[in-house]
Formats: sequence, C-alpha cells, structure tokens
Amino acid sequence: MYSTSDEAILEKRGISKQQISNQLQSFENGFPFLEIKSAASITNGIVKLDPQSTEQILTKWNEYLNTNAKILKFVPASGAASRMFKDLFEFIERGDNKITTNFENKFFSEIRKFAFYSDLNQECIKNNGKSIETLINENQHVDIVKNLLLDSGLNYGSLPKGLLKFHSYPTENRTPMLEHLVEGALYASNKAKAVNIHYTVSKEHRMLFEKHFEENKATYENILNVRFNISFSEQKPSTDTIAADENNQAFRDKGELVFRPGGHGALIENLNDLDGDVIFIKNIDNVVPDLLKETTVTYKKLIAGLLVELQSKCFAYLTELENDAITSDKLKEIAAFSTNELFNIHPNESTLTNEELRKYLIGKLDRPIRICGMVKNEGEPGGGPFMTVNSDGTVSPQILESSQINLSVPTEKEKMENATHFNPVDLVCGVKNYRGEKFDLLRFVDKNTGFISYKSKNGKELKALELPGLWNGAMSDWNTIFVEVPVATFNPVKTVNDLLRPEHQ
Repeated sequence: MYSTSDEAILEKRGISKQQISNQLQSFENGFPFLEIKSAASITNGIVKLDPQSTEQILTKWNEYLNTNAKILKFVPASGAASRMFKDLFEFIERGDNKITTNFENKFFSEIRKFAFYSDLNQECIKNNGKSIETLINENQHVDIVKNLLLDSGLNYGSLPKGLLKFHSYPTENRTPMLEHLVEGALYASNKAKAVNIHYTVSKEHRMLFEKHFEENKATYENILNVRFNISFSEQKPSTDTIAADENNQAFRDKGELVFRPGGHGALIENLNDLDGDVIFIKNIDNVVPDLLKETTVTYKKLIAGLLVELQSKCFAYLTELENDAITSDKLKEIAAFSTNELFNIHPNESTLTNEELRKYLIGKLDRPIRICGMVKNEGEPGGGPFMTVNSDGTVSPQILESSQINLSVPTEKEKMENATHFNPVDLVCGVKNYRGEKFDLLRFVDKNTGFISYKSKNGKELKALELPGLWNGAMSDWNTIFVEVPVATFNPVKTVNDLLRPEHQ
C-alpha cells in the first residue's frame, strides 16, 4: 500500500503506518456520540461563586502568586484572519463597488472607528493617490478593501489575527498579541515580576510574531513593571491527519498522500511539552481594551484561586489514600468531596468495598484538573457544558460540541437545547500530580471524540479528520469544574465588524 516515497514522507512527518491505519478506520467507523445525562446548570454542575467566597478565593490566588510556582499563559494564536474578512473577500469578487448588504454598509459607514484606519488610509494614498474618504466619495469601495486585504496593501487577509490592530488608544494601537501581554501582567505576574506567555503560531507567521514582540518588549515591560518570558511553538507535523476519499482510502493528489492539520486538539501535544504549575488558556481573539479589563482580570484570578484551592484538597486526600488502612469514614469524606466539589458521580458507589472505593478515588483524584469559565447562553456559537456518562459508567462534566451529540434523537436534542451556558474557552489548568510530577497529558485524551468533515482539493471531494478538540476530547479524562463567569469576559472577534462593538471601542 505504501511506496518508498510514502514511507519517506511518513518518516519526515513523524507519523507511523499504524496511525494512518487507525485514522482510516475512524473514517470507516465514524465516532460514537457521547451519552448526555443532562445539560450542566447552576444547580447541576456549574458553580456560581457568591460574594462571601470570592474574597477568600482572590486571597488564595494572590498568596499563590507569591510562591515559587511557575504560572504560564497558553494562547492558541495560529488562526489566520482570512475568515474574519469572508464578507469583504466576497465584496472584492463581486467587484461592482455597490454596497448591498448590512455588513458592507456598517463596515464603510463606521470605517474610521477601526484601529487600523490610519494605516489603511496611508496604503490608499500610496497605492491610489487618494484618501479613504475620497475613494468612498468617488464610489471606489473595492479599492479600499483591496488595500486592506491584499499583499499590495496591509495584507490583513493573510495575516494571523494576533497581529492585526484591534484596539485604539491615545498613544498607540494594539494587536491581540499585545493585549495578552497586558492581561498576563495583571493576573499572572509572579513574585519575581515575571510573566510567562506561550503562543502557538503557524510556521509561516512565527518570525512576524517574534519580531512584533521584540519591537514592543521594552516598552511594555517598562509600562507594566514586569519581565516577559515569551515562547512560541508550532503545531507538530506528526499531529496532521490523513485525508480520505469516498471509499475511506488514503486520499492522494498527483500520487502523493494528502495530510491536513488535525485541528486545535493537536495543541494538546504543545501543552504537554510545557512546564508549568498553573496554566491559563485563552484564545488570541478574546481580548478587550484596558477600560474593560477589570472584570476579566478579576474572574481570571477567581478561577485560578479556585483551582489552587481544589487542587490542594486533592493532593492532601491523595496522600491519605496511599494508606491501605484508611478508615471508612475518611473514605466517605473523600468520596463526598469527589462528588460534591469535583462533580464525579458514581451511580453504584455504595456497593463498593473499602478497597474498591479507595482505588476508585485514587483514579478520580489523581488526574489533571481544570476550571472552566462558562457564560450564560445568549446565542453565541460554541460548545457547551454537559454532564456526560463515561465509559466506566460514572458521570462527569464535559465540554461538548453539537457534533458530539446525537441530534437525531429528540431527547438528546432537547438536552442540548436546554443548555443554559456555553463555552467561551476560559480555562485554568493544573497539570502536575500530588508528588509534583508533570502528568503526561496524552494519557487523558479520549480518542473516540474526533470529528469528520468534508472538504475538497483541486476539485476532488475528500474527508478530513479532526483530532479530539483541545478543550473537548483532548481533556476528556481531566477533573473538570464549571464556574459561571460574566458574559463581559467573552468578547471574541469572528468578523472584522465585531471590532465595531462597544466592547472593542
């Protein structure tokens, strides 16, 4: 099945024949839907912090910042901005200069509000000899968009989101990368005033990110009175997945095997390579100007403080569970903690012997832990929090996408529609065990939670395989706690016009 050149390509990518075989089997068999017990809610799996406990939790985090623990911020930043400009690319293709949609009308009528306006105006003057205002008056709207998106102008259509100018300030215009520096300084600066941030970027844009940071490093370190330790990584070629044809055989183009990126779930490998005691995860485009950062910073500290609190309890209990002669009362106490605070539910717990319960509790507590901020569902797209049934029959919190739910079954569809919250990708993670050793995060991935989509290459249809999502199946076997956070902490930029929302002005 594999030629000499195939084997050379596989070796170069670090992909085994067995991986290819497993992936083709996934195309053949598909992925099973997950069994939902219910949507998570405030009374069922989602913690709502009360004012009395918030002060205590904030104190916990501030104390933790003064230890020698390594705190890290992990920012997936490889996404290209092309999807942000889908409507404007279509406008260029139409090429008639007529403003026909609400999107186009908003973009041009409020164009002065964009942080990139001044740069765009200079490109228009350089390439067309006219300002944006003149081009609009002369009905030359397509030229403006070309100067924004194409490489003859600002090239925003090919750059990553992290390097676009998002926010205007009196003395500067900031990119998402810079906003993440500021955020990190506000909640993840340790006692040595060091801020550790890791960006995952695409290979083609890595040098641009590095250059952007070096150009701004001294300024931001002086303003924020911190020292930044910034690192970068790229998605590994070994996490790419084979494409398949309609017969679920390896797809070839001009005789060569075709591979596709494995989706954000591939980043569990990058996360696994990092050294940190507490790791924040937040997408590159979910940032706000300084005026609105207070709420975000407060809740970042709260979910981190809760992580530290629950993790310390887990560690203490795991030490006690090492004792074969642990008492029945102590086992009941730890079981109650697992059920009530970690939301691990064992339907048949009362039938277990002491030794069975001890081993069960060790298995449930000795895992990575994550606290996930959840916002009330106000119609934004994205996965949501559910209580799901695991392969061992236990029930635990999971973040699911709609593709993981069997929507053809009315009762399952109803459970999804009853979801009160959704996932804004606001996580803080503990990735070391109670002995201070780093978990191998790849051991906690549910490989049965991938996703198959349909694409095309050179006019031929193909099937693409996405790995278990980073905050979905890739963290399936972690201890997961959902916490309600305000919707004000969630301000993603999916289209360029999202930058015109009040939250980004």
